[in-house]
Amino acid sequence: MDLNNEWYHQKQIAIVAQEPVLFSGTIKENILYGVDLSGMTEADIEAKLQKACEQSNSISFIKDKELFPKGFDTIVGERGVRLSGGQKQRVAIARALIRNPRILLLDEATSALDAESEHQVQESLEKLLAAGGQTIIVIAHRLSTIRSADKIVVMQKGRVIEQGTHDQLIQLEGTYKQLVQRQL
Repeated sequence: MDLNNEWYHQKQIAIVAQEPVLFSGTIKENILYGVDLSGMTEADIEAKLQKACEQSNSISFIKDKELFPKGFDTIVGERGVRLSGGQKQRVAIARALIRNPRILLLDEATSALDAESEHQVQESLEKLLAAGGQTIIVIAHRLSTIRSADKIVVMQKGRVIEQGTHDQLIQLEGTYKQLVQRQL
């Protein structure tokens, strides 16, 4: 069986890394980066942009006229310097979501954020989980990020040592529970 890499990477999976990569263009350009816009009207593009930003919890700061008077047309600066860490991360999540991937991989997506930014990103993840329709894989050391996951897999030295829901793993009284207690 041949796997079409473009189909797989462009349409099936999206990754949001710990440190998002943003370019010096506008917020809109950063979110639409890599999206095939052929055959789409401007209204279609705007609707997709709006939906992705609502899902990623970024629409409120993008439309805040005091912070970003030009909204989606605001220049973010080299590597997104005009955005906070949480804002960058939510723009990166919107970039991933606009492609409507079947699999969304979040690799330490909240690890470098302050508490408020983490809360904002966590809210966007909760919305995604509630909406369903895609598989979301979250790699995290901050256990608050994964608490509501359907399945948590605890790994040690590359091997699965525990798996289950948060409540099931707490009842096991194993490694996961020890990690939760340390983080509290």
